[in-house]
Amino acid sequence: MRPQIRQLDDAAVNRIAAGEVVERPASAVKELVENAIDAGARRVSVDIADGGKTLIRVTDDGCGMTAEDLPLALSRHATSKIDGADLLNIHSFGFRGEALPSLGAVGRLRICSRAQGAPACEIAVDGGTIGKVRPAALSTGTVVTLRDLFYATPARLKFLRTDRAETQAVGEVMRRLAMAEPAVGFTLRDVSGGGEGRVTFRADPVTGDLFDALRGRLGQVMGREFVDNALAIDAEREGVRLTGLAALPTYSRGSAVAQHLFVNGRPVKDKLLIGALRGAYADFLSRDRHPAVALFVDCDPHRVDVNVHPAKSEVRFRDPGIVRGLIVSALRHALAEAGHRASSTLADATLGALRPEPTGARVYQMDRPGPAARQMAHAAQAPGFADLPQSFSGRVVEPVEESPQGLEETAHPLGAARGQVHENYIIAQTEDGVVIVDQHAAHERLVYEKLKRQMADTGVAAQALLIPEIVELSADDQARLLDISDDLYRIGLGIEPFGGSAIAVRETPAILGPVNAEALLRDVLDELADQGSSALVQEKLDAILSRVACHGSIRSGRVMRAEEMNALLREMEATPHSGQCNHGRPTYVELKLSDIERLFGRT
Repeated sequence: MRPQIRQLDDAAVNRIAAGEVVERPASAVKELVENAIDAGARRVSVDIADGGKTLIRVTDDGCGMTAEDLPLALSRHATSKIDGADLLNIHSFGFRGEALPSLGAVGRLRICSRAQGAPACEIAVDGGTIGKVRPAALSTGTVVTLRDLFYATPARLKFLRTDRAETQAVGEVMRRLAMAEPAVGFTLRDVSGGGEGRVTFRADPVTGDLFDALRGRLGQVMGREFVDNALAIDAEREGVRLTGLAALPTYSRGSAVAQHLFVNGRPVKDKLLIGALRGAYADFLSRDRHPAVALFVDCDPHRVDVNVHPAKSEVRFRDPGIVRGLIVSALRHALAEAGHRASSTLADATLGALRPEPTGARVYQMDRPGPAARQMAHAAQAPGFADLPQSFSGRVVEPVEESPQGLEETAHPLGAARGQVHENYIIAQTEDGVVIVDQHAAHERLVYEKLKRQMADTGVAAQALLIPEIVELSADDQARLLDISDDLYRIGLGIEPFGGSAIAVRETPAILGPVNAEALLRDVLDELADQGSSALVQEKLDAILSRVACHGSIRSGRVMRAEEMNALLREMEATPHSGQCNHGRPTYVELKLSDIERLFGRT
């Protein structure tokens, strides 16, 4: 029989919409907290039980709603954020008008609110059935309580994870929103089992200018270590501004959990932005390491479409090339300005690895004297020791006077070389500490940067193929490659059309040696499809240069003279990115004298 077309009722429509908007308890928390922020709340408190499956309660001090607003707020596509005239001019988190009716369709929802100058009121909706507006007791703002999520669609409950996993997901949502709004205070409390519960996340409001507020909030959310080892980013190009903090390469992570990206204040997970981030750090981190960043892209709302995903987690830029280029150039410029700086956590890890012998009660020790006091002490002690009998076991060796040049060397950031241990590590003395340098890793980065500069100055030498290699492609793939043929030519890959949809490869980068041209072109196409641009050939060239630098650098086990070690330190200070080797590992560790003294109980 011919199937009959039916009009679904509102309850079924809302349950279907809820499947797109509300995937798990964390999605419900995101929608409700965003509504609170849009309402002008300065403080938002979230209580959850059993990972949000049985209870989600969001309390805010925003503008509130009146008795006339409550039924309308539970209607589909009813919103105060936009008027529908311009779907691109969006300045709020929410705008679709789907969250509240979707939540009411799959759970038990209660909204209690009070607007200024109006009495408090509440409304309840149970599995899509909306109740009447009733008077309530509330001083200000709004309290939204959602119980028994997905009870109306029990099949969805089977797809939820454990209470612990759902709680962690809710916490991640709260942290992302807290980073987006430093001036708003957030509190997350787990009330499973009843009672007051326990606070699992808290971020108090932060004031100050852009970077002061951002550093304060990111310190609360991501930890002080991230802030201490991050570089401030502030760049603009053609009306697009990029701000935020990006960590040094030596402060990298084993996964992408510390990558937080925002577009016009909205947390997003966008392939374009992630690809640009990977490209910016490609020269400093190995493929299995991931940078830690909190970056904010701000532009005219008309230049970005946020209405491409029901959960609003993806965006589409009108000019993606500008955004990608801004991220890559701003991050690389900041990393270059950081020079030889390395993560301070390296010193903490080093000190943690040192295990001083356990001691009992602290024994008094003389404070460390300065150079002048040390010389006076030697001068005062020398006559006394000279008069002692020869059988006395003590002996004073005349101090070796430091040359003025040696004192000047210690004033450099990486200090003056004082020795080499195990024929691989240089020990240098600074004004307030000690620096340990991996001579091979450090010189490898220096040689690599020199080779890159030479390649940038003289270009990439191309090797002409005796017989051009013909690669058959689809018409779309051919067009995409020909669109970037000039870029490919600059890095030594010469291509041209060859009848139909074929491509003729006439030149390849000489430094790559023999190349499978077809495999290389298809790899480039894959990256174009994934990232929207291709840096694959450049990455291959950089990888070759990195290997050349590795083989051409100072080898482990080579004994170095003092002048060689000091020359290496001075070159490190003058070379960008010298704080990490080509694979993202640190080239040196700095230990402050105060930390070393603490190991020996001299504090």
